[in-house]
This record gives sequence, C-alpha cells and structure tokens, in this order.
Amino acid sequence: MANFYDNLSAEDVFALDGLARLLLELRDSRAQLLARHAASDEADLLERIRTGTVAEHPAYEDYLGACAIEATREQIRLDLKNFMLEIG
Repeated sequence: MANFYDNLSAEDVFALDGLARLLLELRDSRAQLLARHAASDEADLLERIRTGTVAEHPAYEDYLGACAIEATREQIRLDLKNFMLEIG
C-alpha cells in the first residue's frame, strides 16, 4: 500500500496534521464540557438546564461553549475536506 503522504509537500503534510490535531483537541474539549453535566450532546445539556436537572450557571455557559466548539469542528471538517480535494 502506498503511503498517503508520499506525494504531498511538507507544507501540506504539516497543514493536514495540524487540522487533524485541532479536530481531536476540540472533540476532547467538547466532551469535557458535556461530561461536567453528564450530557450526551448539546441538546441533552439544554434539556437538563430547562428541567432544572443541572444548575443554569455554569451549565448554560458550557452549553454555549460546546455549541461554539461543535460549529468550529464542522467548519474545520469542511476545510479539511476542501483541502484534501485541492491536493488530490
């Protein structure tokens, strides 16, 4: 099997590696925010806040943070996909 990186420039490899690492870091950060409130996802956390299962503060701030992280992750995934299409 050919090495995927063989035909890429060092700059492209560095960029791909950076995006992949950032995705992992963001995934872990989101998971930590949700775990503070035993929530499976943002919708679950918001429901827990609404029902009073968790205190509004700091849960709502963590909800906003998790939403921002997820939006950033989606954008990075799109950027990574487009980058992969560019480099072929």
